[in-house]
Amino acid sequence: MRVRLSTFGASGLVIGTAHIALQAAGASTVPGTDRTLTFGGYPSIIIPPGALVVSDPVELSVREQSDLAVSIFVPGNTGPASWHFEGRQTSYISPPGDFTASGVMPVSATTLSRFWLAGVEVLTSKRTGAIVTIGTSITDGTMSTVDANARWTDELARRLLDQPGDHAMGMLNEGIIGNRLLHDNLGANGLARFDRDVLAQTGVTHVIVDLGRNDIFPSSPAEEVTVEQTIQGLRQLIERAHATGLRLLGCTLTPLEGSPVCSPSREEKRRIVNEWIRTGGEYDGVIDFDSVLRDPNSQSKILAIYDSGDHRHPNDAGYKAMANAIDLGLFRKGEGRH
Repeated sequence: MRVRLSTFGASGLVIGTAHIALQAAGASTVPGTDRTLTFGGYPSIIIPPGALVVSDPVELSVREQSDLAVSIFVPGNTGPASWHFEGRQTSYISPPGDFTASGVMPVSATTLSRFWLAGVEVLTSKRTGAIVTIGTSITDGTMSTVDANARWTDELARRLLDQPGDHAMGMLNEGIIGNRLLHDNLGANGLARFDRDVLAQTGVTHVIVDLGRNDIFPSSPAEEVTVEQTIQGLRQLIERAHATGLRLLGCTLTPLEGSPVCSPSREEKRRIVNEWIRTGGEYDGVIDFDSVLRDPNSQSKILAIYDSGDHRHPNDAGYKAMANAIDLGLFRKGEGRH
């Protein structure tokens, strides 16, 4: 396996040392699994601003759904850090010093954010490919139980693994809370990050797009977009994915009546965009999350048993229902672009 690190800082980021291991519990690792990462044969590297680097591969046997511990030591002031704002997974921050090789790392603070780690790539002879999900807070797993791997992408990964036969796929979650298709917000907009977060991923064969809802329901009225602009932006992703031979699946936009950003005019936009996603025939397949989560008696609301309480994000049961509604035939071997 190898690790991908990135930075968006104003200056180069110095990685002093980095390790990977199997996580035991908390800030401890499984004895005998710690591996030192190198970069072109060296234990340290300077990452230029805005760049992504990959480590040299290390041998480490990892079972499906294992939790990994990636430890990074930065010897100096890093300036602004690239981060995953809400990873729904606990990260541990040590006191000053290099504790990357420690079996039990001393902890000075914890956070649900993840810094500089862009991904982990695993070599296996049985994978048919990788599924990238690019989306917003619902893909990110907002309001799911912390450290429980209860996002819909996690539940989908479990379903794929439970299939009879060899249909295993890698699941790459590129969800960002607050992300929008056409405007920056807690990260680059969907069109801007599509190349880096989707097309550049190793082994990707399928893409799931869950974008557009935050464009129709923005926090800032000045950044509200039309139905036509939303569909135009989604078509851009479809064209770019198809140009590289990827199969693209579109998700309908889920309801959020009761949220402060909801209004009748915006809800009508959501309905029209969903109708295009379902019937436009431009995606290679449709995942109808709206039908899964909505209240049949009030279709602009999330069903109460799936509502996390904020009326816009599902709870764990809702995320599981979303994953269970996905047709696994969309990811069969040989199910590439038509």
